[in-house]
Amino acid sequence: MSLTVVGSMAFDDIETPFGKSGRIIGGSATYIAWAASNFVKPINQVSVIGGDFPQVELDALKAKGVALEGVQVKKDEKSFYWAGKYHMDMNTRDTLVTELNVLGEFKPSIPDSYQGSEFLILGNLTPQVQMDVIKQMKTRPKLIVMDTMNFWMEVALDDLKKVLKEVDVLMVNDGEARQLSGEYSLVKAARKILTMGPRYLIIKKGEHGALLFHENHVFFAPALPLDEVFDPTGAGDTFAGGFIGHLAKTKDISFENMKTAIIVGSAMASFCVEKFGTDRLREINQDDINARLEQFVQLVNFDIDLV
Repeated sequence: MSLTVVGSMAFDDIETPFGKSGRIIGGSATYIAWAASNFVKPINQVSVIGGDFPQVELDALKAKGVALEGVQVKKDEKSFYWAGKYHMDMNTRDTLVTELNVLGEFKPSIPDSYQGSEFLILGNLTPQVQMDVIKQMKTRPKLIVMDTMNFWMEVALDDLKKVLKEVDVLMVNDGEARQLSGEYSLVKAARKILTMGPRYLIIKKGEHGALLFHENHVFFAPALPLDEVFDPTGAGDTFAGGFIGHLAKTKDISFENMKTAIIVGSAMASFCVEKFGTDRLREINQDDINARLEQFVQLVNFDIDLV
């Protein structure tokens, strides 16, 4: 049931209408690992960090069943750092600082112990790095999931399109789906993106849920209405971790099971936004997850008599 996760492990500094986080741990691979480790072990982590990344954070991930052999440590350099400020609607944000540091020259290396992973998820990194990882896998994983963003569509579109031909599932938000496809209608956008290579497409719509497309099938999963969204940073990666974690646990990559996986991902993301960074993800247990999933069942459950 092994899962390999490739992405950033970083420092974030976040300001929302509810407060300031100060310098905290973030990064796509960090969020994915914290979420997925509730469902499958080991998590084979592939990333790069500087000597400033706290050992206590690495120990916490190890305790959750995350293998760190694929995490490069550059002791004399600094970890990736991002600072941002969210607006009142929590859907828009301003990037204040981006320091690539060790991530700027990241060349992933897949350890022999990671070979044979049945599931691979590629966090939001350069398309060249994503392709490099795929080529290093001696046996093609059962399922390859990738995330990307508008920036790569602007500066590395040709490389991005090459990676799209190699993956099974693409995750983007609605704006990115429109940009990649050139279509405003998300249905038309999905149809076009699915001709680029992926067999499945997930379009994330933040507080408005997520859409799953496959051939002529569409599934919509709502987001759980919450009293407060404290910090949306990492919610998309946490969603991805819950999604791939459920699939790796069940070893079922059918469209029907992906529907369940999207609900699981949405449930995990709903925890993430309740506190700054990974704080909430560190607190939850299986009972909390089951209770949250039950809330999703009740959210969409209805009876109807058709005349």
